[in-house]
Amino acid sequence: MSQQTYLTPEGEAKLQAELAELTGHRREELAQRLRSAIQMGDLSENADYHKAKEDQAFLEGRIQEIEAALRTAVIIEKKQSDAVTVGSHVTIQEQDFSPETYYVVGAKEADPRNGKISNESPIGRALMDHRVGDVVEAETPGGKISFKILKIE
Repeated sequence: MSQQTYLTPEGEAKLQAELAELTGHRREELAQRLRSAIQMGDLSENADYHKAKEDQAFLEGRIQEIEAALRTAVIIEKKQSDAVTVGSHVTIQEQDFSPETYYVVGAKEADPRNGKISNESPIGRALMDHRVGDVVEAETPGGKISFKILKIE
């Protein structure tokens, strides 16, 4: 059985749009490149053909990856909770640092630079099921950190 993929409605829409682009326009464009390369003759020394075949493998791999993610997707509905769950906006503060707000999402949507952390990341995993006022410790690649949960939305 496949592992569940947590997605926000926005993340699902983004993957659906990417899938439509890849299976439509991009796949057709690649097929045209292959046809043109084949018409050039000797395929054993045809760099355009080999590049197009390589690109085709990457394209089909990405399509399969997206389809699998969507097949196993659990869509995160925004709900009010007093504990951190996937889909929560959490404001935390480490001692001597400014507060930071993170959106806890599934691994497919994680983008730490833009405030989206995975529920599977060290900080995301440590936050799960904790409440406002809790002091939480997380073991990160940079060492153990401790922070307080200030707000959950």
